[in-house]
Amino acid sequence: MDPDWLCFHPNPRKPRFRLPAGAVDAHCHVFGPAARFPFAPERKYTPCDAGKEALFALRDHLGFARNVIVQASCHGRDNRALLDALRTAGDRARGVVSLDPATSDADLRAMDEAGVRGVRFNFLRRLVDAPPTEECLSIARRIAPLGWHVVVYFEAADLPGLEPFLKSLPTPVVVDHMGRPEIGKGPDHPGFRAFLRFVENNDHVWTKVTCPERLTVQGPPYDDVVPFACAVVERFPDRVLWGTDWPHPNMKSHMPDDGDLVDFIPRIAPSPVVQRKLLVDNPMRLYWS
Repeated sequence: MDPDWLCFHPNPRKPRFRLPAGAVDAHCHVFGPAARFPFAPERKYTPCDAGKEALFALRDHLGFARNVIVQASCHGRDNRALLDALRTAGDRARGVVSLDPATSDADLRAMDEAGVRGVRFNFLRRLVDAPPTEECLSIARRIAPLGWHVVVYFEAADLPGLEPFLKSLPTPVVVDHMGRPEIGKGPDHPGFRAFLRFVENNDHVWTKVTCPERLTVQGPPYDDVVPFACAVVERFPDRVLWGTDWPHPNMKSHMPDDGDLVDFIPRIAPSPVVQRKLLVDNPMRLYWS
């Protein structure tokens, strides 16, 4: 692995917050193990191994019932590690893959049977070579009949350029990590207000209120991220998702304790009704219905 790579927390504590029955960790990853599932030659980082066994042990330790496993950019468009994890988990996991435009219809059907329900387009240039939007739109049109959706990852500054493309997609769209707002500029910054308007004006757009550890400027306990996530949950309670982002790829400042991250949830979703929407009803509707 990269010499500056931070490995996931080896012994996260039990959360104080008791998750509602059936809670879903709707954003997590598997890395390798590299000896069985090699990382992509074109990758821009090399992580530690973080396989399905460790992910499912964390699921049980924290009190989640299910996972949504998102293809990691270190594996490129080779989804074998993810599909292997889905087949092991059975109905307790769903997946979001990265696709090559040449993927056959038969392969799409096999992925669907394994539990795949979405495709991810990553526009973070420091992590990947961003795909052309024309290619992404072509893929989206192919997956729409399967009932899949599109997950997009981008920086806040990229939203104006991507907005026409995102509006044109024929599927639900899930935005990773609230579109990565610039936390240091505060929740009244025009960039974040533009993101809220974008979600408000497009009923097919969902967002993940995830990764306070990645977005924060102040560091733990991530007080500076709370007003951003609260604003999203309050406005769009039926179109929000939450996940750990385990094993927290490319963290540089610190490695979070996943128990602390679970205890962040009631700070952004204070009522049991909203907590159930965020953690159970919404992910079940999007991934298991």
